[in-house]
Amino acid sequence: MGNYAYYGLSKSQAVFILKIVKKWGAMKKMRKKTSLFLVSMLSAVTFLAGCGSNDQAATTPDEETFKVGLEAGYPPFNWTQNDESNGGVKIEGSAEYAGGYDVEIAKKIADGLGKKLVIVKTEWDGLVPALTSGKIDAIVAGMSPTEDRKQTIDFSDNYYKSNLVIVVKKGGAYEEASSIHDFNGAKITAQLNTFHYSVIDQIEGVAKQTAMDNFPAMRVALESGIIDGYVSERPEAVSASQANENYAMVEFEDGFETSEDDTAIAVGLQKGSALTEEINAALKGISEEERTTIMDAAIQNQPAAQ
Repeated sequence: MGNYAYYGLSKSQAVFILKIVKKWGAMKKMRKKTSLFLVSMLSAVTFLAGCGSNDQAATTPDEETFKVGLEAGYPPFNWTQNDESNGGVKIEGSAEYAGGYDVEIAKKIADGLGKKLVIVKTEWDGLVPALTSGKIDAIVAGMSPTEDRKQTIDFSDNYYKSNLVIVVKKGGAYEEASSIHDFNGAKITAQLNTFHYSVIDQIEGVAKQTAMDNFPAMRVALESGIIDGYVSERPEAVSASQANENYAMVEFEDGFETSEDDTAIAVGLQKGSALTEEINAALKGISEEERTTIMDAAIQNQPAAQ
């Protein structure tokens, strides 16, 4: 009994084997040999069974997935919610769900690829590294295909186009502004590592504030008076003002100078990705009317501002 561990057996297994040996009525001297024989047989059977199960697992292919990275914090493009209502998709490794315009577009792309959509919640600054490292297959996160980003990743055809606005406090000093130059002296910020932040420099005399990590943080800063406004795209601004009556959106007659790529939204992909053609084909199947309908629904379905 003392050597049962040597054979990879538990004590209970060794006791069971010895009981069988006793039943056979073998002589005491032969008992050890018989035990060793049974141990060897049992180990061989266990080994073969293990090999069989591993082989079966190896030959069963995993379901093909389309892993999409997004913040789940940029409504109406994407947000986090508690259940699958309004088409929410479970976030990988979380009990939460993601919803919004980007999620609906990602669903249509996944259908076109014939793959299962998986949402990987990722901070904005970590999206490109997650893509280039292979953690995700694509970025569908309200991202603009700027020239700087094109140095590192590829982009699909555009799936949305918007205009820049500034979100301000309702009833505040800047609600009636009609030109970006009306924000002379205002404390204005935008999201970190976006072209939104760079265009602030076009406002003469602006008090440009430190860039912030995400839109929820900017909304809180605006509510508390830390900033006078933040630069955003029209859908997010509409979303903010509908979700919280304390916010207002300022559109401009004399607005920011931007390139077409700056105000467009596209899917981020690895350089030379084999998915690019298929994704473009899927996007071509979504009409402009349908895209508008999806965006309108996203604005209506967004969770209330926190």
